[in-house]
Amino acid sequence: MDAGVDSRRARLQAQQAGPAGLRLLDGFELLCHAQPTSLPMAAQRLLAFLAIQDRPLLRSHVAGRLWPDTTEEHATGSLRSVLWRLRRLGHAVIQATPSHLQLAAGVVVDYRQALGHAHDLLDEANGHKALDADDGCLSRELLPHWWDDWVVVERERYRQLRVHALEVRCRQLARAGRFARAVQAGLAAVACEPLRDSAHELLISVHLAEGNRAEALRQYHTYCRLLHDELNLAPSPKIQHLVQGLP
Repeated sequence: MDAGVDSRRARLQAQQAGPAGLRLLDGFELLCHAQPTSLPMAAQRLLAFLAIQDRPLLRSHVAGRLWPDTTEEHATGSLRSVLWRLRRLGHAVIQATPSHLQLAAGVVVDYRQALGHAHDLLDEANGHKALDADDGCLSRELLPHWWDDWVVVERERYRQLRVHALEVRCRQLARAGRFARAVQAGLAAVACEPLRDSAHELLISVHLAEGNRAEALRQYHTYCRLLHDELNLAPSPKIQHLVQGLP
């Protein structure tokens, strides 16, 4: 019977959440019925944590991660206070049971959508489906200027995922002859990791495939200066070979 009550409660909370959206890329924003909702920082951190974890979490685990520098009793009290404030909004964005918390099913999270898009690009079987999709989300950073340890770890994981996905995107678009979009994907990969050899190599190759030797040389010399200034290194022989013979 308890399971049935919890199930009905979860369905009701999802319905009450309505068209709610949570943005974590390039900053935090909660939208309820397309309207931005102001939240205290503690509530923002709770929603972001639940969105990133994307599974039911023990209340004690959530409290311990979000309030690590205090007693268990104080952390639990802080969590209860934040949940009470969120309920007062009138939008059930959190699905809560006596033991667990998770984001309500009706809340759309841009970060989860971006992860799905990146995985589609990396999956050869689904790559053609994503070819015409908008990959602007892969140019955006997860919660910049947030320095909680759980954000820093996830941001780095996402950075690695998106730079690999952008490189795959660049190759796919170049093979399809869509050079303008391939260049954009390559530039996004370079912006994501400016010292990454493979990203610069791809971008130079796309310029050459399109017949833009001057652009290829410009990108090469830009990378040469960056590597020298940051690491006192020269580009790899593979990249140097790409521009051999060009004026």
